[in-house]
Amino acid sequence: MTASEEKAHALGILTEYLEHEHLRKTQERFRLLEVVYDQQAHFSADELVEKLPRDFHVSRATVYNTLELFVKCQLVVKHQFDSQRTEYEKSTSSATHHHRICIGCGAVSEFSDQKMRRVILGRKFNAFQSVHYSLYLYGYCKKCLKKKKR
Repeated sequence: MTASEEKAHALGILTEYLEHEHLRKTQERFRLLEVVYDQQAHFSADELVEKLPRDFHVSRATVYNTLELFVKCQLVVKHQFDSQRTEYEKSTSSATHHHRICIGCGAVSEFSDQKMRRVILGRKFNAFQSVHYSLYLYGYCKKCLKKKKR
């Protein structure tokens, strides 16, 4: 799926969700979704505000509330990498990925492991059907390991 097809698909999901929940279809919600789907990496709500066009005026509260709405309709994934930092990521049709978080410097990197994915998705639970999962590995990046050894 191309980036423009992905964005169009996300706009359709948002429209359907807003209609189903009897919520207003505002210009701000749709414009924010477009900006979110232009992002290529994780972002905070504050970083998203910084990336908004200068002629697009929206309050910080609207950005936070709209991101939570996007989480509810599964267009955005919310990550709590540590107790201080919340980041978001567009939810795409691409393969599931996992996160490595350095407890030394806080750097976050993504990786994919299809064998791990198959094991997790193949796991059966009584009276529970999983549809999504997150995997966070905490440790030290190469740079922090070098510092620790000194």
